[in-house]
Amino acid sequence: MGVHPKEFYCFYQTPLGLIRICETGGFLTRVNFVEQTLVSKKNQSESIPFGSLLKDACRQLDEYFEGKRKKFDLALKPNGTFFQRIAWESLLLIPYGETKNYLQQAESVGNPKAIRAIGQANSKNPISIFIPCHRVIGKNGSMTGYAGGLERKTKLLGLENRFKHE
Repeated sequence: MGVHPKEFYCFYQTPLGLIRICETGGFLTRVNFVEQTLVSKKNQSESIPFGSLLKDACRQLDEYFEGKRKKFDLALKPNGTFFQRIAWESLLLIPYGETKNYLQQAESVGNPKAIRAIGQANSKNPISIFIPCHRVIGKNGSMTGYAGGLERKTKLLGLENRFKHE
């Protein structure tokens, strides 16, 4: 049995709700929205030691939500299947403030028939916001499928649209 690196995490309050940011072995591995009620008062008052990567992630999120950061610069290591990782890599190529539909994303990975598989992979994206699955919409322009909720997806796209030309 191998030794697994320890996971460190912190909570970050976004304008859209609380997120948990996880780091393992010097990489961001998970970023997801959590319910405030799931975070006990003990966890909130506990001092959880974490390194510069988590601090940098929080700083970059501050800049993103202020409209000052359009591209994240962090070491990411999402855990998923080979296809999921290819799908998530393609999300990183969608420019800030722009959207693609699921067919366009499937085409970008060289498999235009994989629309449903792309949708499934995006729904399993473990690193919200940093890997921008919120930039993928339905073919008709509709807001579809976002693990953080469609209201958050709409607000993230609105935020990027507001700041994309600054």
